[in-house]
Amino acid sequence: MADIRIDNALVVTMDGDRRVLEGASVAISGTRIAAIGPRAEIARDHPAETVIDASRKALMPGFVDVHAHAGHGLIKTLGLAGDGEWERTCHTAYTVASDTAFWAAEAALSAVERIRCGTTTGVSYLGGGDDVMRTDETIYADAHCREIERLGTRSVVAVGINRPPFPKTYANIEAGSYRERAVSFDTQLSVCEAVAKAWDGAAGGRVKIAVSFPVHHRGSEQDAMLDTVRDQAAATRDLTRRLGLIFTQDGHRQGSIRLAHEVFGLLGPDALMSHSVDLDGEEIRLVAETGTKIAHNPSANRSITGRCPVPELIEAGAVVGLGSDGTAPDRGYDMFRHMFQAMHYHRRHFRDPAVLPPGKMLEMATIDGATALGMQDQIGSVEVGKQADLILVDLFKPHMVPMTMPLYRLACFANGADVDTTIVAGRILMRERRLVGIDEAGVLEAADRQAALMVERAGLKDLERLPDRFWGVARG
Repeated sequence: MADIRIDNALVVTMDGDRRVLEGASVAISGTRIAAIGPRAEIARDHPAETVIDASRKALMPGFVDVHAHAGHGLIKTLGLAGDGEWERTCHTAYTVASDTAFWAAEAALSAVERIRCGTTTGVSYLGGGDDVMRTDETIYADAHCREIERLGTRSVVAVGINRPPFPKTYANIEAGSYRERAVSFDTQLSVCEAVAKAWDGAAGGRVKIAVSFPVHHRGSEQDAMLDTVRDQAAATRDLTRRLGLIFTQDGHRQGSIRLAHEVFGLLGPDALMSHSVDLDGEEIRLVAETGTKIAHNPSANRSITGRCPVPELIEAGAVVGLGSDGTAPDRGYDMFRHMFQAMHYHRRHFRDPAVLPPGKMLEMATIDGATALGMQDQIGSVEVGKQADLILVDLFKPHMVPMTMPLYRLACFANGADVDTTIVAGRILMRERRLVGIDEAGVLEAADRQAALMVERAGLKDLERLPDRFWGVARG
């Protein structure tokens, strides 16, 4: 007997043959998909305790968001208008003005948003970039991971190293105290290892740990300490290889991929490089030849100042997944939005409407994202034996009708609010747009409260006011 059976669905499998099954059923037993096929056959062979009628709905694998940031959910739009204010906000909030309650509240808020948008797996850096990782102590990763465990989503939590020189200043503000400390590279690396040993594979495999290291660019102040950077990179990479973790970097641009390979030896099939804008032909070749994966974030600020050569990377044989880059300063977790953005972003560059067709966008948001995380055998498609990470998308809405050409509707017309049901590891987290077993109001209230407390502690209240050049100008 199955635990859940979904009947009458348009099943977009994303399997190797990219099968689309009309009026089909999917049976779930425990955490995994037990059967897929014609309704009559599956209903006969797999009676279930819970039966969901998916008429006029598409059943597809949950989205895989390959790059985002924990913490961002509570600093939305702060510092967006001021030159350098966004970076100041991240640095202050994440190093000296956030406690474990902040990180727990943000993790819960992000999990709820992802559930509502149909994102069942997400990468979350524990911090706001390559120089503000909250790895001075393990308690912040613990707080984040406990919320993921509790709420039921699947997550790859990236802990990591700051950019030298060290030490870095952090503050522990638990229980109303304020205790600054100087944090060394060795401390951060040991925290990363401790977090990995405690949480990688936890929650029935729903929590995985990755480790990040800052991107090095020629001409930066780190050139003067290249030997130190090389030693720290080697130690970090050794940790990921020794523990079998994903290695990831945030913020590659032209020239840095070559350096990562030739100077630091960081590329490889277990490496996920984010943004990767303005790569040249040689770097594209290196990515493909080494099996390095790319996280493309079309809605990110970095995609304004440069372009990730996604079509060129795909044509060279590289795997490119789709990322949101988190929910700040001005984005969200709606992967439909990011699919649409990616299509038009690259079509505008090439002045060619055939670039990145809808099918490739659906792949990038599902099976390609799973492959980028080395999880393609477990998630990313609707196949027997895989984890039951599934979503139902309502096709019977004004912007989705007529319901002909449903794959085009999903890639070009749908949005996160069209997700009717979200299932992760066989657990229904949302049904008919209502969260199941989650106190959504409580999550929102805690997030609002913790954001306000952080802003007060950090002295960032001035950033909440509208800037002088908000109205009536073409350039702020």
